[in-house]
Amino acid sequence: MSARGDLAAFAEALAARLPGTWTSTYTRHAAYHDQIGTTSTVWDAGAVGYAASNFVLGHQAVLGRSDGARLLLFDRPRYPAQFMIGALEPDTPHDAFHEVAEPNGITIPSDPVRAAAQVTRRLLPRYDQALRQVQRNTANPPPRRAAPTLVTGMVSMAWHPDGAVGAVTGVREATAVLYGAGFQYHPYHRQFLLPASYGDREQIARVQAVSQRLAHIGVGVTMRPARPVPAPIALPARPPVPAVASPTR
Repeated sequence: MSARGDLAAFAEALAARLPGTWTSTYTRHAAYHDQIGTTSTVWDAGAVGYAASNFVLGHQAVLGRSDGARLLLFDRPRYPAQFMIGALEPDTPHDAFHEVAEPNGITIPSDPVRAAAQVTRRLLPRYDQALRQVQRNTANPPPRRAAPTLVTGMVSMAWHPDGAVGAVTGVREATAVLYGAGFQYHPYHRQFLLPASYGDREQIARVQAVSQRLAHIGVGVTMRPARPVPAPIALPARPPVPAVASPTR
């Protein structure tokens, strides 16, 4: 089978061999922008996502399962005897993808029997697990960390109960300073976070470094609340040692 000339037939043969009920829809693209509507929803942080975003595919096939799951199939760029296949994101609010790992796609051979076996074994289990996690997040959204109160022209920080340091700011120049100190922006929580894994001393040193760098550009830092001091551990009272009678000489 020619991988370049017979994508539509290959897609139908593959769909017929996957578990469940799948159909195939074949599309040709006259230009790169025609494929963006589909490739922008590829649920992949690896090679499949890169290829779909950086190459002109020319044509594609979308495999759809009866429950709404969808896979994108296209020629592997520069490898005429192989295809690439990856999951497409469900039509769900972005917050539902919080902490859900991408079910990265795979490269498959042009033999539909072998390809179906690889998709069934390597891709579908990851995809189905990711879909279940998204559905759970939609039904029961994970709690968000309470963001510090935003103060105009400043960086507002707060210690979270789990030890992470959160920060928010409306000062564009301050974001580079936060990134440089190890803070990472988390869209779901809508704030920068410095992980608790750094430990108290390292976190304090990084917060102090941020404060000093921001002071040079005229940006202040607020911290509320201050880092709580761990309560002393109450040790149980030691039981009295029983007196030992001296032996009579």
